[in-house]
Amino acid sequence: MSNSSFLNGVAQAFTWKLHGNGKSVSAGEVVLPHERLTWPRTVGIGAQHVIAMFGATFLVPLLTGFPPNTTLFFTAIGTLLFIAITAGRLPSYLGSSFALIAPIGAVSASLGPEYALGGVVATGLTLAAVGIIVHFAGAKWIDVAMPPIVTGAIVSLIGFNLAPAAWNNVKEGAVTAVVTITAILLVTVLFKGIIGRLSILVGVLVGYATAALRGEIDWSKVGEADWFGLPQFHSPQFSVSVMGLFIPVVFVLVAENVGHVKSVSAMTGQNLDDITGRALFADGIATALAGAGGGSGTTTYAENIGVMAATRVYSTAAYVIAAGFAFALSLLPKFGAIIQTIPAGVLGGAATVLYGMIGMLGVRIWVQNRVDFSDPVNLNTAAVAMIVAIANYTWAPAGLEFAGIALGSACAVGIYHIMRALSNWRGTNLEAATPASAPAGTDLESEAYAKRRAQH
Repeated sequence: MSNSSFLNGVAQAFTWKLHGNGKSVSAGEVVLPHERLTWPRTVGIGAQHVIAMFGATFLVPLLTGFPPNTTLFFTAIGTLLFIAITAGRLPSYLGSSFALIAPIGAVSASLGPEYALGGVVATGLTLAAVGIIVHFAGAKWIDVAMPPIVTGAIVSLIGFNLAPAAWNNVKEGAVTAVVTITAILLVTVLFKGIIGRLSILVGVLVGYATAALRGEIDWSKVGEADWFGLPQFHSPQFSVSVMGLFIPVVFVLVAENVGHVKSVSAMTGQNLDDITGRALFADGIATALAGAGGGSGTTTYAENIGVMAATRVYSTAAYVIAAGFAFALSLLPKFGAIIQTIPAGVLGGAATVLYGMIGMLGVRIWVQNRVDFSDPVNLNTAAVAMIVAIANYTWAPAGLEFAGIALGSACAVGIYHIMRALSNWRGTNLEAATPASAPAGTDLESEAYAKRRAQH
């Protein structure tokens, strides 16, 4: 791509035409990324996007110890970069990535937060490199290297590996945590539209109110904080020993970005496959930039997909507005101090739901892609990877430490491809381990397996 075409794309990214009369969206229509409603309506939708990403985005710095305002600052900058690099064709807010919580926590506890930031930078640069490859070579090789069984296992194991971290916070305020969890679950099923999609945020607010009534909140730092000021910026430090913890997160970020491209394509009726590489590159640069300044890594957000589905407005103008709101809030230290008063019980309750959701998102990948677990290759790939991650197996050769997520991800990729190659070579790929007494087609043997047995 020439420099002139890229610059033209950037210019087009921030140029929109009015959709219809700009006041309404007719039945069966959507507001496309390069369109917008009137500016007051666009501002309102942009504010909804800020609210949608708010709860989850702020939980990451609170759980990792990073400054909330700094993280918010880089989500705003990252979102603007994402829209520019994708030429305004792919609406997305880049919120905080939960996939990075485990490696950030582990490295911060052992070497310090500055080395965790180095890992975030390395993750971003690796993702950007993948984006460049995808842009020029296409994305089909990703499907070959990371079929649904592998992708689902990696996403799932990251969520379940975080379970002990959620429990550690719950123990510090069990009553508040239970109230928070209950509020999140009830809001999810009792309310429709945008409120139902903001269950995490509402649950945190209810938990916060409960904690305040129970005297669990310390507001002293709020009074000491300034009203206006720049976020706290921190420089990263680098160590090869931490790379094994962070690089597996790239698999998750790739899956999330590719999934986002496919989701927006389906909802807008546009073919966006050609900007998949750009999306990966943009998120990689945004993540690296965040790590370089003291913020958490970024990723595309399903919460904002929900807002777009509800409003049928996919205008990137709304995301520019959202980024502006986030940028302004990041310059209010007192706002960040209020966020940091959220007690452990509330964090533990919200984390219980969110970490579980991450784990179940991996399972959803298996279900949506109809992964066949009667195939022993698929079954063993998931089985070993999940146990290694949940039990947090650790391997420390020559001073390098690889923990559950890194080892589990390596198992998912390695076991699948090695077993698949060997089973194809030996012709055993049609033989699943089922009881000899179980006739084909019964509850003990899947229909898919029965068909393969008949063919074999």
